[in-house]
Amino acid sequence: MEEKVVHAVQDFYPEDFAWCYGCGRMNKEGHQFRTGWQGEQTLTIYTPKEEHTAIPGFVYGGLIASLIDCHGTGSAALALHRKNGHEVGDGVEPPRFVTASLKVDFVKPTPHGVPLRAVGIVTEIHPKKWKVDAEVFANEKIVAKGEVVAVVMPSSFAKGGE
Repeated sequence: MEEKVVHAVQDFYPEDFAWCYGCGRMNKEGHQFRTGWQGEQTLTIYTPKEEHTAIPGFVYGGLIASLIDCHGTGSAALALHRKNGHEVGDGVEPPRFVTASLKVDFVKPTPHGVPLRAVGIVTEIHPKKWKVDAEVFANEKIVAKGEVVAVVMPSSFAKGGE
C-alpha cells in the first residue's frame, strides 16, 4: 500500500497563498508537495516525474532542493499551528511561512521511479522563526539532508506586496 499524507497543511492555506510552484495546491503545473504530521516529525511524500531526470535513472537535484524547501516551510507552519493550540483541519487557518535560508547536502544519487520521503524535525528559534532539519529517503536510504530556516510570511506579501 502506498504511503501518503492525509492531512496536509497546504490543503488549508487560503487560495491567495496557495500558488507556490513547490507546494501550492492552486498551481496545477507545480509539484503540489503535501506536508503533515507523522508522530512528532513531519512528512512529505513525492514521486518524481519523468521530467525530473538529471541523467537516466536519477532525480534532478533541484527537485530535491525544492522538496526540502517546501517541506521546511510546511513543517514550520504545522509546528506554529500546533503551538497555537490547533491542528490541521480544525477550522482555523494555519500560518504561512517563507524561506529565509535553505541548505541542502546531497548524500548519494537519488534513484528515479520511487517515492521520496522527506522527514523533518522542527525547532523554534524565535517566535516568528523556525528551523527544520530534514532528511530525504528513497528506498529507505538517505539521499539528501537539509536545513530550512523559515519565517512567518510578512503581511507585505499580501496582494503581491502592494
